[in-house]
Amino acid sequence: MTAPPPRADGHDPMPRARAVRWSAAAPLAVALSAALVVFLTLPVIALLVAASPANLLAGLSHEIVGPALVLSVATTGASLLIIVVCGTPLAWWLARTRSRSARWMETALQLPAVIPPAVAGIALLLTFGRRGLVGGALDRAGLGVAFSAAAVVMAQVFVSAPFYLSSAVVAFARLDDNMLAAARSLGASPARVFFLVALPLSRPGLVAAAAMSWARALGEFGATLMFAGNMAGRTQTLPLAIYSALESDLGAAQALSVVLVAVAFGLLVLLTMIRRWQRPRDVAPM
Repeated sequence: MTAPPPRADGHDPMPRARAVRWSAAAPLAVALSAALVVFLTLPVIALLVAASPANLLAGLSHEIVGPALVLSVATTGASLLIIVVCGTPLAWWLARTRSRSARWMETALQLPAVIPPAVAGIALLLTFGRRGLVGGALDRAGLGVAFSAAAVVMAQVFVSAPFYLSSAVVAFARLDDNMLAAARSLGASPARVFFLVALPLSRPGLVAAAAMSWARALGEFGATLMFAGNMAGRTQTLPLAIYSALESDLGAAQALSVVLVAVAFGLLVLLTMIRRWQRPRDVAPM
């Protein structure tokens, strides 16, 4: 079907035709959008209103809650420290290197973020378990890690490090090359440029990357279950405690779920503040 020719007065009839078609489709678009909004928000609302504050407090007093909370805070803190210390220089190298091998490495490092968590757990077990690729040697040296708190940290690092690396690479890649070159021209060593110029300028992006990585580690379930097990007080993190509580005390499971929702909401608020902090820096001077 060909478009109608322009009228003699020079006015194009196509914009009006498109407006008519959009006005006809607008109710359907609004209905579909509203359906998605309801679907995404209703379960969270149900989680928050299904129990009274008294029941939530009673659930939080369950015997599995305290140890799981302490273990989650300790292991996610350790995993985040490892990721930031080891991942920041790696992200800097990936962002400033243009070689094809670096691009292949960057792609390979994102693989743990897309494979199923259960597969990640099996892979870790086959690598670091007692009969694993390197686990046998570690076990003979008295450094067995499977089904221990160390395994929890390793599982969290494995699944959450890609989230930090990808965002940190973007943060470093956005730096103005002229500023880095100016610092080098003034006699600064590559290390001083990294610590005194690159890190301060990239701080908002790195903080956001660390927050996303920590949230992913906090919510990790499948890899931890397969590699570290679900032992109360030893390897049972908050998600695993929710899984266990479903079998005996729904109130405790709901209370722990509310805690994780509150943490997620706080994380979103933090990321929103960071984006607002970054926005003025993204505007080029007139």
